Amino acid sequence: MRVEIWSDIACPWCYVGKARFEKALAAFPHRDQVEVVHRSFELDPGRAKGDTVDVLTMLTKKYGMSQAQAQAGEDNLGTQAAAEGLAYRTRDRDHGSTFDMHRLLHFAKEQGRQDELLQILYRANFAEERSVYSEGDERLVELAVEAGLDGDAAREVLADPDRYADEVRADAREAAQLGANGVPFFVLDRTYGVSGAQPAEVFTQALTQAWGERPVLKPVGAADTDGAQACGPDGCAVPQ
Repeated sequence: MRVEIWSDIACPWCYVGKARFEKALAAFPHRDQVEVVHRSFELDPGRAKGDTVDVLTMLTKKYGMSQAQAQAGEDNLGTQAAAEGLAYRTRDRDHGSTFDMHRLLHFAKEQGRQDELLQILYRANFAEERSVYSEGDERLVELAVEAGLDGDAAREVLADPDRYADEVRADAREAAQLGANGVPFFVLDRTYGVSGAQPAEVFTQALTQAWGERPVLKPVGAADTDGAQACGPDGCAVPQ
């Protein structure tokens, strides 16, 4: 079974939702047969590289709330994150373009290190004092190396704005086609969709239901010839 997760590094609910989903997946009996793929979704696609702003300022301008309301929301998110064992800085965070991070995540997917890089980017954005936006490409290279990627290769990706750009935009288009207008957005076997950082119990229910409704292959051909012309772990059947 495949689970696709559309998310953005700048999205606090994606950070919390990933932890809740993984809690449900860890307890799922068929977890070893579940493939998890992370998809790109920019919440602020029009923001230029290097254009950073304080999170509270961004929230007040984007949603028309007061500074007090924005801070209360951040405090609530800190509580929600802590309940999942996640560190979360409720003060003095910044916000910027995540496009290059998404490009790096597509590169990391090819190297089999996508989930590792995503978790490190989340931690760096929400829990650490250093910025993932204002320190330039070398900060992202440093995080890529921590995720097990080659630093020079990551540097080359970041230096070429066209590398994996089409993949990032294709993910966004696909999300729109599936009806997602926000993240996190979880799609199970292209059959069930779960929107938002739902409780682990909701993800457990979705995994169980999607697994139970997987199509069962129906054999075609005479039953007495089953396996007569096939190979398996013990070798190949030889007709007598």
